[in-house]
Amino acid sequence: MKRVSMMIGAAAAVALAVTAAGCTKKAGDAAGHKQVTIKFPTATASGALYAVGAAITNLWDTQIDYVSASSQASNGGIDNLNQIADGESQVSIAISSNCFQSYNGTDSFDGRANKKLRVIAGLYFNPNQVVVTQKSGIASLTDVKGKHFAVAAAGSSVEGECNNHFTAAGLSYPADIRAEYIAFGDAADMLQNGTIDGAWIMSGTPAAAVSQACSAGCKLLNIGSETIETLKKSYPWYAAYTIPAGTYPGQTEDVQTSAIKMTMFCSADLDEETVYTLTKTFWEHIDELGEAQKNLKGLSVEDAVKDIAGLPLHAGAERYYKEIGIL
Repeated sequence: MKRVSMMIGAAAAVALAVTAAGCTKKAGDAAGHKQVTIKFPTATASGALYAVGAAITNLWDTQIDYVSASSQASNGGIDNLNQIADGESQVSIAISSNCFQSYNGTDSFDGRANKKLRVIAGLYFNPNQVVVTQKSGIASLTDVKGKHFAVAAAGSSVEGECNNHFTAAGLSYPADIRAEYIAFGDAADMLQNGTIDGAWIMSGTPAAAVSQACSAGCKLLNIGSETIETLKKSYPWYAAYTIPAGTYPGQTEDVQTSAIKMTMFCSADLDEETVYTLTKTFWEHIDELGEAQKNLKGLSVEDAVKDIAGLPLHAGAERYYKEIGIL
């Protein structure tokens, strides 16, 4: 309950920051525009996306006259994409890989391609973090062969990351690994106790589970450029990502890994004027949003159209990006 209250407080802080900035005129003064309701599914109430969605919808709700926006808890990215496809919700966030799969009707969306999916903005990266014990002797992904390794829940998007990366590194997944199908928190405990050799964690940095493991002497593994380039040939959503030295206890050097961008999306059915105004309002208040929600801190509008797996922009978002000169 305390964590949820903190998230709601973060959203409220956005409204205060915007008011303090002197923004008395709302962005949505489009004469005669009919009222628009935006339902924004996020993730579980304890997840980072819940707070991100709350901050964004609070901004839109308070700054755009004709928009009533609210965020809701959900089962995460795949659920969010299904809700948009079914018309149950209007805007949401998921990793660009899941968006690509939904648009093309593959993997979890087999036979249910949503060709109406449109991107509003690429946001922040969700990096893969491979944590191993010092005694394991693991120095590369190929060294995980035969090791006791936590791959997250069976069938989860994180286990999919394990499959993609270990296969790209030349291993047979899961046959070459003694796989443990457990949550991040449990994996951190087992790393701390030395009962597993390594774990795959996908989260924004710094991640609590990684901090816990590194505090116990574990280390982050580099994912080499060759593996990342191999991944890109089959999966257009991957990007190289650097975890700066000092992010975690005992981390004295930068660590290279792969990452997937979190993407804000909607349906092509949402009208152009509304999406233009949502996009414009979001980016014109990104500093205030960043102060309220750390995952949105430091975002650059120039990066909004990069690393989005070649997915189409909504016409309203495209209009804004052309207007400010980045398209």
